[in-house]
Amino acid sequence: MSKKKKIYMAGAGGMLGEAFYKIFKDEFDLKCTDIDVNEDWLSYLDFRDYEAYRKDVKKFKTGYLFHIGAFTDLEYCEKNQDETYRTNTLAVENAVYIANELDIPLLYISTAGIFDGQKDTYDDWDQPNPLGYYARSKYAGEVFVTQNCSRYLICRAGWMMGAGPKKDKKFIQKIMAQIKEGKKELLVVDDKLGTPTYTLDFARNVKLLLEMEYWGLYNMVCAGITGRFEVAAELLKVLGLQKEIKLTAVSSDYFKEIYFAARPASERLVDKKLDLRNLNIMRDWKLCLKEYIRDYYKGYLKKK
Repeated sequence: MSKKKKIYMAGAGGMLGEAFYKIFKDEFDLKCTDIDVNEDWLSYLDFRDYEAYRKDVKKFKTGYLFHIGAFTDLEYCEKNQDETYRTNTLAVENAVYIANELDIPLLYISTAGIFDGQKDTYDDWDQPNPLGYYARSKYAGEVFVTQNCSRYLICRAGWMMGAGPKKDKKFIQKIMAQIKEGKKELLVVDDKLGTPTYTLDFARNVKLLLEMEYWGLYNMVCAGITGRFEVAAELLKVLGLQKEIKLTAVSSDYFKEIYFAARPASERLVDKKLDLRNLNIMRDWKLCLKEYIRDYYKGYLKKK
């Protein structure tokens, strides 16, 4: 009986780490670390500490290094620029040094947010032009990996949804929280375009690329391009609340005091490279949204 291959997952305490753990745990021997030890399958590691990171990865004798974690709150990143670069860029450089030393492949998670939104959609070969410090820090990580890492996967996610109310800090959970509070009208921007990305589909597609050993950079978002307003409308439809809750369109300026960080008008990605390689298993976002709500939000809206 052959021993399982090992994967070291750094920064695995968030919504994406939960998905990677679920999808990989049965077939691989995992070590999952984070500064927030919020699961019994996590242990403490701050990947910004290069020596501690290197020592822990080497000790595990892993075959792959997944560098998952990052600061993703755009407003926090604007206000904490040095911490953002330490966490989202220099820590990625740490991962590259470790992966190269151990001669193992590295997975780095990037984002649709690295584009400036001047185009309607972006394929894998479009030139990024990041607007704010979050986007700049993530793109700097991309550049360093592509220029310095021997074997790597860079996978760009869109508007992430996954892990449920405990870990989802993104759009779906923000809307769900408002519904739970009893809001009868939701104000949603109609001038921001993008592509939802279900974390479980994302992890499955990464696994497929890993198995095929197709290294490189890939856009990896759900099928069907859309916008914030359409996603909110579909969510109400999934919940059967489209007649009970009014959805009102507003411009981004309405929320500019809360969400002051620059955001591209369009973050719509197309999975061109996955399509051309016949390796795109990302499903339609509406199907994924329905499954996500069913599997992660059961009983969430029930009154206590």
